Amino acid sequence: MIQHGLALLVQPHTAWRRVAQLQGSSFNSLALFPVVMAILPAVAWYYGTSRVGWTVGSSGDAIRLTESSATEIAFLFYLVMIGSVAIIGYFIHWMSSTYGANSTLTRGIVIAGLTCSPLFVAGLVGFHPLLWLDLLIGVVALSWSTYLLYLGIPIVMNIPEERGFLFSSAIIAIALVIFVGILVVTILAWEYGFAPEFTDHSA
Repeated sequence: MIQHGLALLVQPHTAWRRVAQLQGSSFNSLALFPVVMAILPAVAWYYGTSRVGWTVGSSGDAIRLTESSATEIAFLFYLVMIGSVAIIGYFIHWMSSTYGANSTLTRGIVIAGLTCSPLFVAGLVGFHPLLWLDLLIGVVALSWSTYLLYLGIPIVMNIPEERGFLFSSAIIAIALVIFVGILVVTILAWEYGFAPEFTDHSA
């Protein structure tokens, strides 16, 4: 399971073709890939925000979250990642007939989960929060994930590349809507008393 996701980072064409050839339980087991891989960024950001911390400007004091706050946020972060993959996977399945592909919900979730491989791995930067580095690696990972989606949809769905391009573009639009929705919910949650709790530097 893990090897297919990691192979997409270095040999995307070959890895997608191997995934497309999998049958039955071997393919279905890949639906657990995001469940396992999403643990990596959640743990990394828990450790980085509660133990290492980050600085703003020229301030010498590291800003850290309390362990309880970091635990809650890391857990919610994990659920959001899994939920986002599941929703995108559902829409991949739901839209497949529009683009002439035969699909199942599991197939959609597998495509969505494997596409997120670079993002899961890039989440390990959370062990040492550093804004410019995190943004740089995040942009690279997001770009690679987008490339994997455009590459993988036509291969796994067995449709022409032109149709796969339109299919993938529609999925990207849905992913952007989900991202905006997550931001709105986060802002509302912070506004109504669920903001992060920071450690007391004076303690």
